[in-house]
Amino acid sequence: MDNIIKNDLKFGIQTNGIKHKHVDPIPDIGTRFKMVKEEGIFDYVDKTPEPHEVEDFKKYSLEYNLPIRGGGWFYEIGDHKKLLENNLKIGKELGSIVHNTQIKAYKNNGQLANDIEIRDVYLEAYDLGLKFGVTPCFEIHVNMWSEDFLRVSRVGKMVEESGAEFNLTLDHSHVIFKINNIKEQKIFNIDKQIFSGELILDPFVPGNVVEEWINNGWVRHCHARAAIPNNPLNILGKHPDGSFGRGIQYPFKKPQKDEYHEDWDEKLLEPWKECIIMLMKYHINDKNSKLGQISTEFIPNTDYGEGCKYSLFEQAIECTKWMKKTWHELNKKIN
Repeated sequence: MDNIIKNDLKFGIQTNGIKHKHVDPIPDIGTRFKMVKEEGIFDYVDKTPEPHEVEDFKKYSLEYNLPIRGGGWFYEIGDHKKLLENNLKIGKELGSIVHNTQIKAYKNNGQLANDIEIRDVYLEAYDLGLKFGVTPCFEIHVNMWSEDFLRVSRVGKMVEESGAEFNLTLDHSHVIFKINNIKEQKIFNIDKQIFSGELILDPFVPGNVVEEWINNGWVRHCHARAAIPNNPLNILGKHPDGSFGRGIQYPFKKPQKDEYHEDWDEKLLEPWKECIIMLMKYHINDKNSKLGQISTEFIPNTDYGEGCKYSLFEQAIECTKWMKKTWHELNKKIN
């Protein structure tokens, strides 16, 4: 099968999702590597560990022959540089090739970061990435500058005009859950952008924003966590202010009775799946595609799976099975 595949693609798992129910304790590092290896479907794990965990990650990566292909962290402009440099050093030590980079929308002084500031931080990160051999990939993510989706292409073009390559982590769950979601569309006034036709979220409509990012050749890394249009709030998780989780995670596999707080409908996953299919088609058809891997990321955080009774690990497994099957089927059709 592999001899017909033009561009390689690896499938991994973010280690915070290597557990079952939310109430279950996170397994120790060795157990998580063992769980992933025994499943036999993942090519790597994805994590930037805490400094005191690095040696264990190195140990079990070697023991189970599972590369730590990627990692990631979030940063606030003004307090970011030392932390970013340290994390890239860790990535180099672990053999990672990408570092998922979340840049908060607001700087450490409370002001909204503008496009020039995001570009400058990107270029700073880009240079550090070249130094350590680990590529920072700026993520599409809520609470980050990129939640104002139209900014992404503006900044991307500014970066390219500066002579650097623009690299993204596509996590399209953050786009999909805003479709038909009136409350979420108020954030950064994207409702007005949608009404004017300037912004298209629906991946089945030509000119949509995910398609634009993909066709610009910017996606270097991808996070796969299923979500649906107007995704149900996570009423099982609350933020410190008492608000429910925003709901940016939907079970990929049908939950058992009482494992999910809403009725489950597989058909609602089609827009999320379409983005993966678009990305895979681009990767097959463009010999210069730089996408290297897709990491599943079903996680127990408040906006995602806090309080969940379904297995996060089993959701990642089923999602990866579908992605691998889809990847091979697309290659067969094209070849």
